[in-house]
Amino acid sequence: MDKYYKNFKNNKNIMKRVGPAKNNAELIVGKLSKHKKGFGFVTPEDAEEGTRDIFIPRDFMGSAMDGDTVEVLLSQTEYFRKRNEGMIVKVTERAIKEVVGTFHKNKRYGFVVSDDKRIKEDVFISKKYFSGAQNGDKVVATIVSYPDTESNAEGKITEIIARNGEAGADIKALIRAKGLFFTFPSKAMAQTRAICKSFDEEIERLSIKSELKEKADTNENVDLTGLIKNNHRVDLSDKVIVTIDGSDSKDFDDAISVEKLENGNYLLGVHIADVTHYVTEGSALDAEALKRGTSVYLLDYVVPMLPKELSNGICSLNPGVRRLTISIDMEINGSGEVVAHKIYESIIISKARLIYDDVSDLLENKSEKGDDYIILLKEKYAEIYDNILLMGELAGILQVKREKEGSLDFDFDEAYIKLDDRGIAYSVDLFQRRIGNRLIEEFMLMANKTVAEHFYWMEAPFIYRVHEKPSHEKIDELKEFLRGLGISLKGSSDNIHPKTLADILISIKGSSYENIVSTVILRSMKKAFYTPECQGHFGLSFKYYCHFTSPIRRYPDLLIHRIIKEYINGQPNEKLIGYWTKRVTEAAELSSINERKAMELEREVEKLKKCEYISQYVGEVYDGVISGISNYGIYVQLPNTIEGMIRLEYMMDDYYEAYPDKYMVIGEMTNKRYVLGQKVTVKVSHVDLDNREIDFSLVRPRKKSR
Repeated sequence: MDKYYKNFKNNKNIMKRVGPAKNNAELIVGKLSKHKKGFGFVTPEDAEEGTRDIFIPRDFMGSAMDGDTVEVLLSQTEYFRKRNEGMIVKVTERAIKEVVGTFHKNKRYGFVVSDDKRIKEDVFISKKYFSGAQNGDKVVATIVSYPDTESNAEGKITEIIARNGEAGADIKALIRAKGLFFTFPSKAMAQTRAICKSFDEEIERLSIKSELKEKADTNENVDLTGLIKNNHRVDLSDKVIVTIDGSDSKDFDDAISVEKLENGNYLLGVHIADVTHYVTEGSALDAEALKRGTSVYLLDYVVPMLPKELSNGICSLNPGVRRLTISIDMEINGSGEVVAHKIYESIIISKARLIYDDVSDLLENKSEKGDDYIILLKEKYAEIYDNILLMGELAGILQVKREKEGSLDFDFDEAYIKLDDRGIAYSVDLFQRRIGNRLIEEFMLMANKTVAEHFYWMEAPFIYRVHEKPSHEKIDELKEFLRGLGISLKGSSDNIHPKTLADILISIKGSSYENIVSTVILRSMKKAFYTPECQGHFGLSFKYYCHFTSPIRRYPDLLIHRIIKEYINGQPNEKLIGYWTKRVTEAAELSSINERKAMELEREVEKLKKCEYISQYVGEVYDGVISGISNYGIYVQLPNTIEGMIRLEYMMDDYYEAYPDKYMVIGEMTNKRYVLGQKVTVKVSHVDLDNREIDFSLVRPRKKSR
């Protein structure tokens, strides 16, 4: 400790605050989380719940960077011991090996300014390490020496992400900063090429089988024994099976079919791409898919879990072509109960590639494009129009059942951001979640729920999607907030039922504070995650739930398919069960981590593009709603979901005190209050693109003239 502590001893200001080190002073090891303003907090290793993080002032950082594992000397002065303050005396493990940022070039040297504002230190680049980078390029700099109190970090350019002015450079840099890549390792691509090469032969064999089956069905003398033995899949190519997705979707995981049975029940078929037929266990492709965990969708960009030759090609349930699938047929009665089900391997041909808006227009029997457009749609889909109506009918029944059981339906406003050819945001509107979207949601929820329950009772190793109930502290806070709106939240905070919250969401439907109440209820929830333990899904009010329907873009679904095929083709032995038990534990943990990383990146990209869009309108005035309260200011959300802050320090008509736990700020002299959900008028006063921050200022309403 003395070796590192002595660096600070000659600084009297520092020593006055820290105090002299004691011979037996204990060093605390933990991980540093650095704020963009330079200070940070260290979370001690193996810290128990409720343990306070150690505050590290900016001057006490030494050479530490965000995410580093460090040794901390706690302050020896009485005042700062109470505040749990310390200084970093040693970095034991570096988290940052490379920096993504903008390259600035001089004649003899250059430097990289990190896009991550928590990394305050520029990285010095010697001329011999430019590697062809030009001024303004987005680059990756690998660090060769770390900063200290006297010099910057030094590095070398190892990758040029995008040239200065290249479309989408900002998003590509954010993607790379998260450690994500568009390209795949050479071994994974070699496996992909081999799969694609053998695909045509396989499809031809399946087509021959289908032709022979048709002859057998017409009593022609055909022996199918050998073919059935080699391919036990059920051929569903004559069924009316369709996909329904967004207009810009390219990877189709799921297809559906709905029939009305003679007994009056519905037969819902959910047919999911059999990715595991191609991405085999333990292969190079499988290892890369596990590492990625999920596809990441970022406006006009997709970072896929699998190469596009698979995700958009031979695995995707494209219309008019044979595809391998895992199917689940569910017989559903008029009350929405699944009375029987069957899971099996299959072959399908999608009869149509439908889009949400068209299905919504048909089921709602109206369109923004006019009545003539509805007539054209009905003509276009004449052969499957009755099937579409039946789908809408069944989806309505399932939705009513879920609502009765207390499933939470957060109908949030979502942004639909459009980029021009340069990658610049030119439009931020509301995403329309219509009946076509809800239809697919209902069918996928039912498939996921039924599969999870099936394998729970088989006691198979499995990955479940779990959402725990909120803590009683969060429910107490929620009760206090709702009480301020005149809404009573009944029941025990220790054992709240989702239906209690669902009833509140229904009761406020259409009110001015619907979005705010939904937001506060959502904030009281815990985050869903993957686990081998079936613990239920609080938000959906499901006892059993998993993710089965998207194996092209989610690894848990892919692994679940492997386990399903193990069990439907024969009970696995104890050795195999032990193997899958280990695999699901590993995959559940990694998938939860990768999901959080993907969500953070999606939020960052959305914030960036919203800032970019609104920066064109500095000085413009908008109506908005107070969406959050912090110690520093009031968050206001505009109707198109763009959110900015009114900083308390700039509210000059009074001295305002923030009460985040009560969702309000109060003026000290006037007692004027601004509360969550309140309508306000604001002006866009400043936009900081680097930090992705938007500042609003309040616009006082004009007095009406007499």
